Amino acid sequence: MRVARYTRNGDPADVIELVDEETPAPQRGEVTIRMEAAPIHLADLYCMSGKERFGVPLPATPGFEGVGQISAVGDDVTDWSVGDRVFPPLACGAWRDELTVDAANLLPAPPGDAVQLSLLPINPPTSYLILEDYGDLQKGDWIIQNAANSNCGRYLIELAQLRGIKTINVVRRPELIDELKALGGDIVLVDGDDLSERVLKATGGVQAKLGVDAVNGMATARIASCLADGSTVLAYGMLTNEPCMIPPDVAFLHDIRLEGFYTVRQFGKRSPEAVREIYAELARLFEAGTLTAKIAATYSLSDVREAVIHAGRRGAERDGKIILTMG
Repeated sequence: MRVARYTRNGDPADVIELVDEETPAPQRGEVTIRMEAAPIHLADLYCMSGKERFGVPLPATPGFEGVGQISAVGDDVTDWSVGDRVFPPLACGAWRDELTVDAANLLPAPPGDAVQLSLLPINPPTSYLILEDYGDLQKGDWIIQNAANSNCGRYLIELAQLRGIKTINVVRRPELIDELKALGGDIVLVDGDDLSERVLKATGGVQAKLGVDAVNGMATARIASCLADGSTVLAYGMLTNEPCMIPPDVAFLHDIRLEGFYTVRQFGKRSPEAVREIYAELARLFEAGTLTAKIAATYSLSDVREAVIHAGRRGAERDGKIILTMG
């Protein structure tokens, strides 16, 4: 089988390589998955480059998530059969043709496009749990998010619309406005120093109950300035790698709180059965076509270096996710 691997840190395009390995036979309690597709995340690139807080033991195979079909089953595996479509465990090293893992950590995957489904395990639960766990959101409430054209941002728009929650979506490029409105975004605005004034005008004077920040720096402050007293800004991304800034008067006069959001931590507060039900609900939405991701390009695993280069671009040069496919 082919495996994407890096043995040193550096420019991802320089350190990633494709090697041939024997596929290990599944042992007791294990299954082997023939991978269909796996996305490239910024975190994959950060790990390859050795970015602070993203160090992993070397050698390493990237790939935090993906989708595939079981090709072999070990002894004592009773819940899964050859041919079942599954999501492997998170951070499993999915950039490979085949993957052998503990069967107890699998989740069922629905029919449908493998490229779209490969993104289900991480980004959609993030957006789902933001809406579920914060802001005590009710139908008709407003939330505001930046990086609204990201996959998490797009899922947040779609999931909020299902709940009757209204979204204010902040972007950095005006050409994204019509696209996100067509997706279901109620308000789409280009970021800027006067953001709070434009938001109040667009909402008719209503302030948002929850802010969602993936940009950081002064973008966090601009999101905070749009919130009702006593609200929270959730920081879940680090696009600029700058500190999250909230002016002290906004914090203590308006009781605006800054919290970090981490999907794994929120899942840890739930039972395994509850986590499975969330994934089952999201899978139904994917199967119905209600949740969709914007795909910039797909690459064969054989072209992993070109895929990594494309994934490292920003803005209009990488308008969507980059997906690796395994033939």
